[in-house]
Amino acid sequence: MKDLSVRNVDMVYDVPKGEDVQALKDVSFDLESGRLLTLLGPSGCGKTTLLNILAGFLAPTGGTVTLGDDVITGPSQERGMVFQQGALFEWLTVAKNIGFGPRMNRANKAETAAKTEELLDTVGLSGFGDAMVYELSGGMQQRVALARCLANDPDVILMDEPLGALDALTREKMQKLVLDLWNETGKTVILVTHSVEEALYLGDRLFVMAPRPGRIEREYDLPFAEMALTRDARELKASPEFIEKREEILSLIWEMEEEIMGRAG
Repeated sequence: MKDLSVRNVDMVYDVPKGEDVQALKDVSFDLESGRLLTLLGPSGCGKTTLLNILAGFLAPTGGTVTLGDDVITGPSQERGMVFQQGALFEWLTVAKNIGFGPRMNRANKAETAAKTEELLDTVGLSGFGDAMVYELSGGMQQRVALARCLANDPDVILMDEPLGALDALTREKMQKLVLDLWNETGKTVILVTHSVEEALYLGDRLFVMAPRPGRIEREYDLPFAEMALTRDARELKASPEFIEKREEILSLIWEMEEEIMGRAG
């Protein structure tokens, strides 16, 4: 497993016939392998931009990102992405979606089939390998997206609002699945969310980001992700310590939102 290092990262978008937009400014942090980092903040604070830079989809206009000893200069199987909408191939079966990456790498067919069955079981979709993606619910599609990501055995799993489109009950079940996968695989996970509760529940480390320009405003090391592995979700989220931290972060974000509105006015 490899540690992630972000050093003085800037991202400036060149807007035709308008002022340049600085999406990120001087973002720096180190993330040890095996951590689960959640990114939280108002719209426009650069969460998704940062995730896309970590994925290698965007090149920063300043600074560097390294995974282990390697500078990130583009996409790589070392970093897997799970999107808000599964971005699955609807013309393929569930099993073929999951095995797509290994097939592109010309992996052994028997090994790929065995790995696919194992991942179907891991994400709770045993028996659905021959189903078409469009036959599945939103929650089941996100399970397929997770399995497809894991099939490439990445060091880092990047998740951009992966549960945002799900109903409340499915979302809570999927939160537990993310925690279980993190615990069982030992992989580094970085997850973007707009939900304070979700960020607290899932993140053993949490960054609150501030906008204009995007930057890390506050960092937290949290116990709740580890606690959630053995405690009931509703009980944990109703605990005094969880509520206190949730209200603290909500207040911080509300202050940012009010400042943004004041600038706009």
